[in-house]
Amino acid sequence: MSQQQASIFKRIGLFGGTFDPVHYGHLVLAECARYECELDRVIFIPSARPPHKHRETVLGENYRYEMVRLAIKDNPFFEVSKAEIDRPGYSYAIDTVRYFRFEYPEAEIYFITGLDALLDLKSWKDADKLIELCRFITAVRPGFELKEDDERLKGLPAEFWRNLRVIEVPGLHISSTDLRYRIATGKPVRYLLPRPVEDYIREHGFYRE
Repeated sequence: MSQQQASIFKRIGLFGGTFDPVHYGHLVLAECARYECELDRVIFIPSARPPHKHRETVLGENYRYEMVRLAIKDNPFFEVSKAEIDRPGYSYAIDTVRYFRFEYPEAEIYFITGLDALLDLKSWKDADKLIELCRFITAVRPGFELKEDDERLKGLPAEFWRNLRVIEVPGLHISSTDLRYRIATGKPVRYLLPRPVEDYIREHGFYRE
């Protein structure tokens, strides 16, 4: 993408994860974030080497990239990136945000994450620097209130709270872990993930015990 093309985007949402597999919970979160925060684009970023997971337990990155591509192909506001797949070493958020700040120098960068991951923010690599480089969007279930005195977030600077956007997302309690279990045990997964993704998983025999 040229610098001229990149300049038309003023707000970019980065949505990283293993997406193993991608499902409707991911897509609903991304769409709610796009709408609520007026994002010009949401970029899904499958991680290649997530530092918190054993590599042998995660499906190959190119397969996961293809599943995301299939899942988002009908949404013109979504795209998928190989930024972490092409970069050697572990997939750290700080490196990804720096990369996209360079790619979109005129845009505000928003990092989209689930609540569980956000509550672990203090353990992330260079979390203090990351807070300076981007805003955060996190999803909560309707009626949930995220408080500054939460023990897991104590000690984070005021800048983090100023730049945090908490959005309510309809309660789709879908998890990749549960989907893998359902597939392994022969249970149905229709209506839990996009049909092209379901077909791709079946075609390649993924997640079968």
